[in-house]
Amino acid sequence: MNKMKHSHISLIFLTITLLVVSCKKYVEIPPPQNQLVSELVFNDDKTANATLAGLYSSMNSYNSQFANVNASFLPAYGSDEFYYAYSYAAYNEFKNDKVTPGNLRVSSLWSEPYSLIYHANAILEGLEKSTAVSGSAKKQFRGEAKFLRAFCYFYLVNYFGDVPLILNTDYKVNTLLPREKKEKVYDAIIQDLEDAQTDLPDTYYTSERIRANQSAATALLARTYLYTQQWDKAEVEATKVINDNQYQLLTDLNKVFLKNSAEAILQWETVNTSTAGVNTWEGFSVVPASPTGRSYYQVYDSFLSAFEQGDKRKDSWINSYTNATGTFFYPYKYKIRTKAPVQEYTMVLRLAEQYLIRAEARAEQDNLSGARDDLDTIRHRAGLNDLADNLSKEQTLLAVEQERRIELFGEWGHRWFDLRRTGRSLAVLSSIKPGITADDLYYPIPLDAMNTNPNLVQNQGYH
Repeated sequence: MNKMKHSHISLIFLTITLLVVSCKKYVEIPPPQNQLVSELVFNDDKTANATLAGLYSSMNSYNSQFANVNASFLPAYGSDEFYYAYSYAAYNEFKNDKVTPGNLRVSSLWSEPYSLIYHANAILEGLEKSTAVSGSAKKQFRGEAKFLRAFCYFYLVNYFGDVPLILNTDYKVNTLLPREKKEKVYDAIIQDLEDAQTDLPDTYYTSERIRANQSAATALLARTYLYTQQWDKAEVEATKVINDNQYQLLTDLNKVFLKNSAEAILQWETVNTSTAGVNTWEGFSVVPASPTGRSYYQVYDSFLSAFEQGDKRKDSWINSYTNATGTFFYPYKYKIRTKAPVQEYTMVLRLAEQYLIRAEARAEQDNLSGARDDLDTIRHRAGLNDLADNLSKEQTLLAVEQERRIELFGEWGHRWFDLRRTGRSLAVLSSIKPGITADDLYYPIPLDAMNTNPNLVQNQGYH
């Protein structure tokens, strides 16, 4: 269960404990403990590195946090991918697309990103003030902090629409900030990612792909341009990643989500202090506890039927169990519940998405043959035939939707976001969620945030 049920910007008053002592791949020395990041003095490169490593590790230390299970599973419940197979009120609200402001899970989708943003802001301010950190280290860490801040804002703006834009650690001002128009938030995301592109090298800081590099910034920038309908820029940025020979589509689908996969642009390593043998919190949550046990999650029938015959992704990324009441299917991209040594990391950004970004951007610019080429690249990997070469623009965009649905299911809310940004949510989801309305497509501002900040205005339909 979620161990980070914080209230909105009041998190700024809390002590931030940097949870990286057990994660030497993130950082070589233990970070300062029980200290506000804004109070840290960056005495040298190692101290600065420790504070940044604390930001990474705090994103993935416990089960059902924003930056692991919640970001992928909660939107999946609300779309047509999979759902929690038992009755749990907070999850039922997401499944039925009737989330209430008092839902603790929606609160975590608000409070945890803002906690991480505060941490990133404090690092940026500390680096700016420091005269002891080397120029090269300062550039590296600044780029990573800006990437992580942009990452958090990308999800906030897609969960809630307009959100407060907080770019410093002045809690006296930030606690009372109103919501900023989502267009301005996207502008800030783009600026941070462009800055990160400039500051970060294309090599990784460690021997693993667990900290952002230039390609991670480029990949998220390509997605952001797609979401803001800047098709030409989305195509350019996606192409940069596709042409980077350190990333490859793997022919064996069972290897895509392994740690340091050649398809991975960025992964999270689980920094776990509570449960032995966890590889990823996603796998720990989904995979049955025993060979004869059942999963807590179940794939929608409509999703199962969406696979074309012969699609290898169905065989590799869906699993089943059978009991006295029947056979049930569950997501199986992550295949390990617990095992040592660790073999899987949480996938954050991967190459396949970049092909799908470029395909959509090309189709929107009427380059239908180029769009089909990118879609066929993904289809070939899945064992499927080429698309017909006489598809219209509308048919090509529906083919993009279909490939994104199958390829990216259960990852970071892609399906939920895709249906909303293309205006397809109600048409697609009404058959399995009869009560869904346009007001349900953004989550409510959490009740504790509304109570903390009198200048926040609730989303339409939640008053």
